[in-house]
Amino acid sequence: MLNKIVLAGFGGQGIIVAGKLLAISAMNEKKETTHYPSYGAEMRGGTCSCSVVVGDNLIASPIIKNPDIALIFNKPSKEKYEPLMRHGGIMILNKSLIEDTNLRGDIKKYLIKASEIAEQLGSVKSTNMVMLGAFVKATSIIKLDAIINSLTIAFPNAKEKAIELNIRALEAGYNNLE
Repeated sequence: MLNKIVLAGFGGQGIIVAGKLLAISAMNEKKETTHYPSYGAEMRGGTCSCSVVVGDNLIASPIIKNPDIALIFNKPSKEKYEPLMRHGGIMILNKSLIEDTNLRGDIKKYLIKASEIAEQLGSVKSTNMVMLGAFVKATSIIKLDAIINSLTIAFPNAKEKAIELNIRALEAGYNNLE
């Protein structure tokens, strides 16, 4: 099974970090994967996206035209990616920053107040991990334990306190998906 996944939001929301962690977690589960980050010209505050393809067989290209799954962190990203979604795709929306959560009728929608949850945990910077936890719950493509176990591999210089916050954020995303 091939899963074409897009993460999209503003630069500075941890989109690239979450995509990297997802790809490393997939590799650790013995899956084939590609990771392709894309930055807007403005960097922090500008648009940012990351494509991750996960499958059981070799992957021909990291480029995604029609995502199967999208983790959408903000309104501009929803507006950009909704028309591109494949029929029957899944969108996980950060309800904290997206008021209009209506989607095409053929897209399965999941909502999570990711930014609010991250803030309650002590750092809005952990919004990306909340969204990743929600992704795990919505899709079951990667196990939550695989992502948690990949944190220290993906970020070998991270302090223990940061790893603990990321674990709490992943678990909160997993447990609070609407």
